[in-house]
Amino acid sequence: MNQPTVAQALAAAQTLGLERLDAQLLLLHALGKPADARAWLLAHDTDELPEDATLCLRALSLRRASGEPLAYIVGSTAFFGLTLQVDSRVLIPRPDTETLVQWSLDLLQARSLPLPPDILDLGTGSGAIALAIAHSLAHGPQLTGRQARIVAVDASADALSVARENARLAGLDVQLILSRWFDKVSGHYFLIVGNPPYIAGTDPHLAALRHEPRMALTSGTDGLDDIRQITRQAPDYLQSGGWLLLEHGYDQAFEVRRLLAQRGFARIQSRRDLAGIERCSGGQWPD
Repeated sequence: MNQPTVAQALAAAQTLGLERLDAQLLLLHALGKPADARAWLLAHDTDELPEDATLCLRALSLRRASGEPLAYIVGSTAFFGLTLQVDSRVLIPRPDTETLVQWSLDLLQARSLPLPPDILDLGTGSGAIALAIAHSLAHGPQLTGRQARIVAVDASADALSVARENARLAGLDVQLILSRWFDKVSGHYFLIVGNPPYIAGTDPHLAALRHEPRMALTSGTDGLDDIRQITRQAPDYLQSGGWLLLEHGYDQAFEVRRLLAQRGFARIQSRRDLAGIERCSGGQWPD
C-alpha cells in the first residue's frame, strides 16, 4: 500500500478541522524538522511520507483536533526571540505579553537607571518574561552590557522546573524561587513585573483554556484578586523610583490604574498591545 504524499497528508489533517499552518507544523514535528522548514514541505509536496511519520502525524492531528494547544503538542513556542519549552505545567506565553517585556526594556534603557538594576518577575511560569528580559539585556543592541540581577518566582514547583530548563537551554542566569507572590521574596527592586491570573472564575472562555493550568488563569470572582494583592504589597519591595508593571485582561485597565492610584503610585499609565487593547498597566513608586 502506497504511503500518502506530503500534500495528501496535509490535506487529510485539514479534513479533521486543522488550520493549514497547524497541519504543516505538526508534520514538520513528525518528520523531526524545525518549525521554520515550511519551505521544505512545499518543495517536497509529492514525496511519499515514511509510515512512522504518517502514523505520528495522524496521532498529533487528533490531539490538535480535540483542542489541545499546538505548543503543548510540539513542546515549544516562540516568544520575544526565544524558543521556550512548554507543557501542561505552564501557561503558553502569548504575543500580548511581549508588550509587557518591551515596556520593561524601555524603562531599562533610561539613562538614570541604577546599575545594575534588580528585577523581579512574579508568577514566572515558563520563565518567558524573565528570560526575554535577560536575553535582551545580554544581546539587544541598545542594552548589551547592562547587567541585571533577575529574580523569578512562582508558586508551582512544576512551573519552576520548566523555567529552570528554559534558562539552562538559553544559557541565561535567572534566580528562581518557589514563592506565592512576595512570600519568600527579600530585597528591593527597580522593576517588578508580572502576568498574574486575571480571569474571573466564572468566565465562559475558560472552557477553551481547559488544557492549561487553572491556577495560572483565574483569580476570584472578578479576576483581580491577585492583582489587588500584588499592588498592595509591591511598594514594600520597590526601590524609591522603582516601577510595577502588570499584564491584565482586555477590560481591566481602568480598574488596575485605579488600584495603583489608590495605593499611592505615580506616573500611572497603560500600554496597548498590537491589537490596540490596553493590555498592561503600571506605575512608579515615588522617590
